[in-house]
Amino acid sequence: MKLSHTLPATSAVFDDPNLVSAAGLVPVLALADRAGLRRLADEHLSVPGDKGANAGLKVASLVAGMVAGADSIDDMALLRHGGMGRVFARAYAPSTLGSFLRSFTFGHVRQLDALASRFLTRLAAQGERAAQVVGDGTGGRVLVDIDDTIIQVHGHAKQGAGFGYSGVRGLNALLATVTTTGSAPVVVAQRLRKGSCGSPRGAKRLVADALKTVRTLHPGQGKPLLRADSAFYGAPTVGAAVRAGAQVSVTVRLDPKVKAAITTISEHAWTPIEYTDAVFDEVSGTWVSRAEVAEVPFTAFSSKKAADQVPGRLVVRRIPDVNADKKKATGQGTLFDTWRFHAFFTTTDPTDLDTVAADKTHRGHAIIEQVHADLKNSALAHLPSGKFTANAAWLVLAVIAFNLTRTAATIASADLARATTATIRRKLITVPARVASSARRVTLHLPTAWPWQEAWTRLFTQNCGPPEPVNP
Repeated sequence: MKLSHTLPATSAVFDDPNLVSAAGLVPVLALADRAGLRRLADEHLSVPGDKGANAGLKVASLVAGMVAGADSIDDMALLRHGGMGRVFARAYAPSTLGSFLRSFTFGHVRQLDALASRFLTRLAAQGERAAQVVGDGTGGRVLVDIDDTIIQVHGHAKQGAGFGYSGVRGLNALLATVTTTGSAPVVVAQRLRKGSCGSPRGAKRLVADALKTVRTLHPGQGKPLLRADSAFYGAPTVGAAVRAGAQVSVTVRLDPKVKAAITTISEHAWTPIEYTDAVFDEVSGTWVSRAEVAEVPFTAFSSKKAADQVPGRLVVRRIPDVNADKKKATGQGTLFDTWRFHAFFTTTDPTDLDTVAADKTHRGHAIIEQVHADLKNSALAHLPSGKFTANAAWLVLAVIAFNLTRTAATIASADLARATTATIRRKLITVPARVASSARRVTLHLPTAWPWQEAWTRLFTQNCGPPEPVNP
């Protein structure tokens, strides 16, 4: 592609009051309205004073800006350009939205948490295609993942900022996601903590909140499986999941008790698995792999009182020491193979998930890292305020925008249901349009031959078309 020499651009003027740069906000905000975002905010948020007035409109403005790509308070100005005032009403100025966020206390953030949970439940109820955002209805396993991430911040005015386990100065965001075999992950619980806190801080409460939302989203679909890394292997977090009726699959640290359990595994109990560089032998019907798995019965937290002990299985994966081949090449080979061990504790039923299946399922926990990266590439690129509670509210609103965007993509196209937020935004949200009105009707004129016209039209038709008839 190159610039046209036939009709070269000789000037550029910002003078058209009828253009909008994000026409996809029309069906997306219509979807949010159908799911009751503004109504929920008005009912559940009690931010005092004039700063908290019209909470529903302000929450909707912040979420709309995030859906369109805003990652700071100043970016909310993109809601007030061109013909946006002809399509949307009451888009607040960035300064007003910033004052609204800075008025939040911890209690108001918890109100926003409750709003986010209810909103996700209502999103899933917006028709058959919207319901697929939390599963395809096939009754597959419900997977809940919990993990934290550091959001880097700069400057000295950020409340709660500190150096955590990553060595990066920032604030710590703890998230819980839910995934099924037929859906991409959505966020069911979130919490912002100070940067220097340990990973499991507050995880007990967050797990309970997340599983409560999951039960609402997936009623009668069996026990969900909570997956986590070794930072969350503790009686409070695991106990909260078990008491909430979930199974667990949590990486364990190789402490003396775990090492002792591993030594009891027979050499004949190890099974090769599909792993990096594994080859399937069709003659024998087995994998030729240096990675092997085995399991042994195990009771977690046996040193604590009986009520806190959790019986289950210790599944162990072993792989050769990465330095073994180098040592052999230099003539320092060992008499026996040297292995590195990775173990996790699970309460799943062996008849439901055998050793190999349990290991493969547990390794899928890495999917939550994609959610972290997606959010950091969107609204969580920054935490825009110096006030901690304002940033905590920003995190919840970013999660609401993430779930709303995911639902819109699921409605629009099966191909976009698992796309990243950036891809969804590029194809469905930031579509330029010219606003025209005739006979008291507004028409959006979008680009000819838009590659994703069919998906955009499907999203628009479901959320902005005539209401579905109600059966008597």
